[in-house]
Amino acid sequence: MSKMNFRIFDVNINRLQESLRVIEDIARFEYNDKQLVEKTKNIRHKIKEYIKKHKFLYKLISARDVGDDTGKFLDPDSEFKRDSINDVFIANIKRIQECSRVLEELCKIYNEKFSKFFKKIRFKSYEIEKDVFSKYIKES
Repeated sequence: MSKMNFRIFDVNINRLQESLRVIEDIARFEYNDKQLVEKTKNIRHKIKEYIKKHKFLYKLISARDVGDDTGKFLDPDSEFKRDSINDVFIANIKRIQECSRVLEELCKIYNEKFSKFFKKIRFKSYEIEKDVFSKYIKES
């Protein structure tokens, strides 16, 4: 795997874990939903365990190149505005789905088992999204 590919893995794993943490905190402090907290925390910890088990952490961090990241300041203005806590949830659940899809697809090149791992995360995020929409987000 090239250094460039590790950069793609690094950024997507970071986004994935960060978004899971945002959702976990919303579930805990806004929705007071213990099951949702446990689900998101479980996924986040599985990712950490997976990285540790496969000894990826050093490779990911050593491939990181924040200084030369051409996309770090390209966020559209919409990235800096949310109208509600539900908008924050939606943005982050979508980010989880996008990142897990990127990781799933890239892993198809290297290891089918890794690809399946990230596919499971993506489908768990669909379940979480549906559950939250049915409980907390109503059509207006």
